[in-house]
Amino acid sequence: MSISYQELSRKMAKELLPHYSEVEAATLVDWLLEHHLGMRRVDMMHFLEEKDLPKDLKTDFDRLKTGEPIQYILGHGPFYGRDFKVSPDTLIPRNETEELVHLIIKENPQAELVILDVGTGTGCIPITLKLELNNPKVFGLDVSEEALAVSIENANTLHAEVKFLKCDILKEIPDLPPLDIIVSNPPYIPLKEKTEMHRNVVDFEPELALFVPNEDPLIFYKEIAEKGKKLLKSTGKIYFEINERLGPLVVELLQTLDYQKVRLIKDLNGKDRIVAAQITGQSAKA
Repeated sequence: MSISYQELSRKMAKELLPHYSEVEAATLVDWLLEHHLGMRRVDMMHFLEEKDLPKDLKTDFDRLKTGEPIQYILGHGPFYGRDFKVSPDTLIPRNETEELVHLIIKENPQAELVILDVGTGTGCIPITLKLELNNPKVFGLDVSEEALAVSIENANTLHAEVKFLKCDILKEIPDLPPLDIIVSNPPYIPLKEKTEMHRNVVDFEPELALFVPNEDPLIFYKEIAEKGKKLLKSTGKIYFEINERLGPLVVELLQTLDYQKVRLIKDLNGKDRIVAAQITGQSAKA
């Protein structure tokens, strides 16, 4: 049976409506068709024979109908103009994190900065900073060996010299040179909010990288900020991606720890998304 690209796209998108909005469904279908047919959407306006469509397309579409994120289905996702491998052991890079990275790039034009990303996942933050900033020395930490394997592969593929280390930041202080910047998008969702989240996040993305105890939602911010006072130079900066509901608490935490110039920054959707600050006093590592 012959079918136009537009008809096929609308037909498939309709089947995704239980999980996604009309706009999201159309975008995901276009992405999937481009991947399997090897053509851009603009090249696919002619008629197709449904019987000739790749078998893998149906398999992947069935996975998409379960709510599984398309990045996991395809094995990669975009971030700051580059493609990053993803796996079920890593979070999917998101637009909000691109805003965090862009802020760091905009505010730190100096050469040869020393930067640490805590909870690196795919490595999208440190790899992008390595490639966009002026010859920085960049490190990435994660407690998950599986996530580190993905980040190392991404760094090799994108030709970014980043040193990745296994470290549980809640229990260890990494042995690193004095740092100019610490950045982190740590777990920040209290378990009680799990029921409010989209199923394609809860069912497929790693809990280790998402959730924190209800009684201690700032656990990672507190540990990273406290260790930052030992790791950062006296002029060092810290940048956090945050839960939009916890902005004032993260600001108060950093102020209590004597960080200066603490800022709460909204994302493009007007939600509290980033907290940035600068350390005080002398570096503990000369």
